[in-house]
Amino acid sequence: MKHRTVAGKIRYSSMKPGMEGQERGRELFSFTHHGDGSTILRATCEIEEPDPTVLRDVTYHLGPNMVPQNLHVHLTIGDAFMGSGWLRHDVDTGVIECESFGPSIGRVSQQVRAGKLDAFGTHPVVGDGYLARKMDIAKGPHRRTMRCFLPSPDHRGATPPLIAEVNITLEYVGEEERTVEAGTFACRHFRFVDDSPEGMGGKTHPDYDVWVTADDDCVLVYGAIDGYMMNRYELVEFSR
Repeated sequence: MKHRTVAGKIRYSSMKPGMEGQERGRELFSFTHHGDGSTILRATCEIEEPDPTVLRDVTYHLGPNMVPQNLHVHLTIGDAFMGSGWLRHDVDTGVIECESFGPSIGRVSQQVRAGKLDAFGTHPVVGDGYLARKMDIAKGPHRRTMRCFLPSPDHRGATPPLIAEVNITLEYVGEEERTVEAGTFACRHFRFVDDSPEGMGGKTHPDYDVWVTADDDCVLVYGAIDGYMMNRYELVEFSR
C-alpha cells in the first residue's frame, strides 16, 4: 500500500475534586496519509462522565494543504441514537452543505456560503491537535484566529449534527518534551483560547492546552482543560 498510517489511543481523565486521575472516557484514532497529500482521520470517542454518556464516530477527509473536504459524524447519547450527519466543503464555491438526520430534528438539509475556512471542527481531541499543523511555527510564539465549522457547537459535541461556525484563537507557546504512558516525545505546545464575545456555542470554553508531536503528524500527546471542565487527555498507545 502507498499510504502511511499512524494510530493510537487516548485516555480521558478527570481532575474534578474527588475524581482526580479517574478515567472518564477514551478515544481510538487513526490518520491515513495518502501520496496526493490528503489525510483521513478516523476516531471513536467514548465519554462516560458527566452524564449523559457520549459515543461518537467520526470520519474526516482533508485534501492537500489541509483543506477540509468532508466529515461524517454518528452520535449516540445516553446509549440512544442522537443523530448522523455529513458535511461537505465545496472548495471551488466555498459552500458548505450538510445532510443530517436525528429523532429531534428529523431530516435536515443545509447550505452555508462559508468562503475561506481553516477546518471542520470534529470534537475528537486528536482533531484539535492536528489543527495546530496550520500554525506557522517559524514565526515563534504567536496567536491567530481559526475559523472552523462544526457539526455541533456544544462543548462535548452532544447535539444533532448541524452547521455551526466557531472562531477560536490558537496560540503557539513553544517547544517542550512530554512524557506520557505511550512514551517520551518532542512536542510543540499550543493553547486554544475562546476570547469571542459570544463564546463557543454561547458558553465560554476554558483555555485548552495541547502538546502535539513536533513533526508533520501533529499527534496529540497530552491535553489539559481546567475551568468548569477539569479534563486531561493522555496518549497511552501509539504506532506508526
